[in-house]
Amino acid sequence: MGKLFGTDGVRGIVGEKLTCELAFKLGQAGAHALMGKVHKARILIGRDTRISGYMLEAAMIAGICSVGAEAVVAGVIPTSGVAFLTRDYGADAGVVISASHNGPEYNGIKFFNAEGKKLPDEMEDRIERIILDNSEALDLKIGVSVGRRVKAVNAFAEYKEFLLSTTDTSLRGLKIVLDCAHGAASQIGPRAFTELGAEVVPYYNTPDGTNINDNCGSTHPQKLRQLVSELGADMGFAFDGDADRLIAVDEHGLIVDGDQIMAICALDQLKHGLLKKNTLVCTVMSNLGLDIAMKKHGINLIKTRVGDRYVLEEMQKAGYSLGGEQSGHIIFLDHNTTGDGLLTGIQLASIVMRSGKALSKLADVVTILPQVLVNARVKEEHKHSVMEDEQVKKQIKALEKQYSGDGRVLIRPSGTEPLVRVMIEGPDKKEIERQAVDMVKLIESRLA
Repeated sequence: MGKLFGTDGVRGIVGEKLTCELAFKLGQAGAHALMGKVHKARILIGRDTRISGYMLEAAMIAGICSVGAEAVVAGVIPTSGVAFLTRDYGADAGVVISASHNGPEYNGIKFFNAEGKKLPDEMEDRIERIILDNSEALDLKIGVSVGRRVKAVNAFAEYKEFLLSTTDTSLRGLKIVLDCAHGAASQIGPRAFTELGAEVVPYYNTPDGTNINDNCGSTHPQKLRQLVSELGADMGFAFDGDADRLIAVDEHGLIVDGDQIMAICALDQLKHGLLKKNTLVCTVMSNLGLDIAMKKHGINLIKTRVGDRYVLEEMQKAGYSLGGEQSGHIIFLDHNTTGDGLLTGIQLASIVMRSGKALSKLADVVTILPQVLVNARVKEEHKHSVMEDEQVKKQIKALEKQYSGDGRVLIRPSGTEPLVRVMIEGPDKKEIERQAVDMVKLIESRLA
């Protein structure tokens, strides 16, 4: 990756790394890269509920129109909605203005190609070179030859209808609590599940531009756990700011994470002959318990590097139908080309209804081994060299020897923040917590 794009587009604190000027240039360069000699590019834009989204959207539109392309504005809509609508509208690209699970001071810009898939590295590199190196001359338009801004009038309704079309199972009789993270799921989430017949109790669905992901959503499910138990609900779903991930809560208020959700969905697809090549694709962050469960049921498990884009690449390469991440990005490739929290929730609730089993019973298929994930804060320029440090390598080797067969150690740089993520799995939670903290202290002493 280059200086602008991380593993999930361009992201940073608004006004620092992510400025209006950069958004304008990304709009220009992205549109320019898609323009043909005759073809006039159409780019669909969606955003989450952050206060900075309006500003960055305006800058992107100006950049797109300055080179003669057309900006199709969908407004507030989940990331997965942009992926779907880009294909549905026949647009040349889609743009999402969101920082996913990050706090409201952050925002981000990521592109989808015409197929609703994240741009390949080569195209991101080209856009980056245009911005940073002036590698290509931009054809700036004059007078009435500038591009046009148009509104995607039915974007919300069309994406909702797509979601409803992915199941033929009524959810009548289910009581579901939704934590919408004050984000992009705030309106469409409650409406979709209600139209499928569920009794919906929505929470954190009153965005004000500054409260997105504020102690709520998929990274903060504590309140959701409490509410599900108190209200006697059958389950709860927590989305992140752009609603491309889902963490579930069972009827007892216990977390059902992405690994368990993938296992439940994989077994259901296997039962109905829909799991292509009997294979599930996940990342190296998935718990060893998922490996054990899938092997027991004859399902192959393929692991990629961290990032749903890499999961998607593997799925497309070999023709697999289901994949995802422990964090709750689940890809149902027969339906959509990116992680989709709403789609995942609909599929999971449908499985509960069809099976007649409680979510807790379905989740028991995976026995989760204790796992600890701790972040080491380091200098941005040092985070990718963590595995080159001799003392860090020595400590990792010692832990790997200790846990051979019964656990593992995974050290990786964050794709969006100046962090190194330390993950340790093992049989003793207190022991791995201590070891993870020690590893973080070592990394910060060497690279901070």
